[in-house]
Amino acid sequence: MKKHKYVLEAAVFVCGAVVMVFELVGSRILGPYFGTSIFVWTSLIGIILGSLSLGYYYGGRVADENPNYKNLAMIIFFSAIFIGLTLFIKDPLLLFLQTNFADVKVGSAIGAVILFLPTSFLLGMVSPYAVKLKVDNLETSGSTVGDLYAISTAGSIIGTFLSGFYLIPQFGTNRLLVMMTIALVAVSLAISAKKDFKLRIVALLLAVVALGTVDKVAFISDKDGLVDVDTPYSRIWIYDYTSNAKVKIRKMGINNENHSSMFLNSDELVNEYTKYYHLAGYFKPDLKKTLMLGGAGYSFPKDYLLKYPDATMDVVEIDPKVTELAKKYFNLKDDPRLKIYHEDGRVYLNKTQEKYDVIFGDAFGSRYSIPYQLTTKEAVRKNYDVLNDDGVVILNIISAIEGDGGQFLRAEYATYKSIFPQVYFFPVQKPGDGESHQNVILVALKKDGQHPFVDSGDRDIDAYLGHRWKKDIDMDMPVLTDDYAPVDYYISKAI
Repeated sequence: MKKHKYVLEAAVFVCGAVVMVFELVGSRILGPYFGTSIFVWTSLIGIILGSLSLGYYYGGRVADENPNYKNLAMIIFFSAIFIGLTLFIKDPLLLFLQTNFADVKVGSAIGAVILFLPTSFLLGMVSPYAVKLKVDNLETSGSTVGDLYAISTAGSIIGTFLSGFYLIPQFGTNRLLVMMTIALVAVSLAISAKKDFKLRIVALLLAVVALGTVDKVAFISDKDGLVDVDTPYSRIWIYDYTSNAKVKIRKMGINNENHSSMFLNSDELVNEYTKYYHLAGYFKPDLKKTLMLGGAGYSFPKDYLLKYPDATMDVVEIDPKVTELAKKYFNLKDDPRLKIYHEDGRVYLNKTQEKYDVIFGDAFGSRYSIPYQLTTKEAVRKNYDVLNDDGVVILNIISAIEGDGGQFLRAEYATYKSIFPQVYFFPVQKPGDGESHQNVILVALKKDGQHPFVDSGDRDIDAYLGHRWKKDIDMDMPVLTDDYAPVDYYISKAI
């Protein structure tokens, strides 16, 4: 037994760390296909906790029957194999689930079961099995159990902070899967009996080769026009494609949702809804200073600087890496009229002393969902307070207007109406269809009094104004507050 001194402590520490790294990486695996809403996190955390519980239960019973180091090594070895398999099956599996299960809750739960249950179950077996091997005196069994579980929890804590603060943004999803595989195979070898030793050596060598291969594939993908980047906030894909009109377009997908697009041979805006932000010049003709919440590829800020040469814009983008990628791939240039702040939009609104003529809203979290902290009455009040007396909010919402699919929009309408005297909607794709899920532009005016909606003299602006929703909007939804804002739930009705 002396040759195994401290090896059990090392094993439970590494396995505890891998559990939490695997869980956080899991959010990046599911994100491009199902988003990162509360539903996806619930599926991921629930499945992993349930799997660990089953592992604790079964591991204790297996250890009672035949405790030996060889079996523990095999448990850890097979957990490594299942992590390695995740690298190869995750994308085709999740693409299939995304295509065949419209309900995010169902699709993400099935994906979590298939991808995360086997590994989590096996890793759950490690601690009770290690306890059985470690306990050799009933008088000290309590402290032995406590020590091993404390070490396992310490590993989980370190794995959590290390992956969130460093590993995920530094190495990305695929490399981390291979690194976890290598770590677990190495632990298995450290406590292994001679039997099956060669098999584990081969597995370790293959994992090391795979790590180098992943790096090479990532490099080739970047050269071919596909960029796959993990940041502290999201997983980002950037790629080029040719539209139906045979026009080359570059797209930035954050968690596989279209957050920005750019024509490769033109400065014109790609996404139709972004053109509606130019309603700012109609509602506030003398605009000088504006704020935009959400940067992504900075498509509209770049267009704004061209169209309003005497105006300035502040952009609040939570993710510094997104700005870095926009500079590299979306022709974002430094400009004295453009100031960029890297922080949460609500945090910025809470503390800014600046005053603005117009606030543009284009911040999204997951699955077409605006971050809830930007949707509430308290956030809307902050918008109101930082606007000049005749200021305007222009906000992009992806929703229906009527029916169950319009619940979020109507809740947001009730919220804005509780603060702003005038609130209007402009459906972008299907102006007369209240049931369709589409971009809907909310315009809130701080100045009281009915707006006349006269012709602007600009053909494009008049066309946008012609999309104004003129039917009554039901006031059947509650005002959103910091205390109660079920945004993900409402949005799920619209998808």
